[in-house]
Amino acid sequence: MNLDLSQFNDIDFENIGAWPQLVKIVFAVMLAVCVFVASYFLFVSEALDSLNAEQQKEQQLKSDFKSKYQLAANLKLYREQLAVMEVQFAELLKMLPSKNEMPGLLDDITFVATDSGLSIKSLDWDSEITRDFYIEFPIKIVVDGDYHELGHLVDGVAKLPRIVSLHDFVIKRNSSGDLGMDILAKTYRFKEGAELPPSGQQGGAK
Repeated sequence: MNLDLSQFNDIDFENIGAWPQLVKIVFAVMLAVCVFVASYFLFVSEALDSLNAEQQKEQQLKSDFKSKYQLAANLKLYREQLAVMEVQFAELLKMLPSKNEMPGLLDDITFVATDSGLSIKSLDWDSEITRDFYIEFPIKIVVDGDYHELGHLVDGVAKLPRIVSLHDFVIKRNSSGDLGMDILAKTYRFKEGAELPPSGQQGGAK
C-alpha cells in the first residue's frame, strides 16, 4: 500500500470507488468513529443515565426494605411499648383537672399559699389558650413573704393531685422588706375528641 499522503489531494467525492486504498481506509476509520460517537450520545448515554437511575432506585428500595424489616422484627416490642404508653397516658389524663374541678383547683392553690404563710395580693385565672389537643389555663399569682415561704408554695403546688406547672418567676424585695413574687401557674385539660399528634411531635405539660 502506497503511504504517499498526496493521495488525499483532489479527492473526488462523486467517484468514491476510484479512491486510493489508503484514502478509503482512513475515510472508513473516520466514518466508524463518527458512527460510534453518534451512537454513544444518541443511545448509550441515555441508557447509562437510565441505568444509574435504576441503581439509585435499587439502593433506596434496599434501604426501605431494611427499615421495614427492622420494624416488622420489633413489631411485638413496639406493641408492648404502645400498650404501656396508653396506660401511662390514661394515668396522666386522670391527673388533669376536669371542667368541674377547675374552681376547686384555684381554692387548692389559695390554701397552699396561705398555709405557706404567704400574703396573697392576687390570684386569678387568665385567658385560656387552646392548643392542638389540649387547653391551657394560666393562673396569675402575686404573693408576698420570705424566701422559705415562697419555697413552701412551690413545693405545695408540685404536690397537688392535679397537674399544675409553674412558669415565669419574678422575685423582688418590696418596700416592707419582704419578698414579692409574681408567678404564672398553668394547668391543662385534654380537648374531648382531639387526636394526639404523631410520636415525637407532642408538646404540653411536663
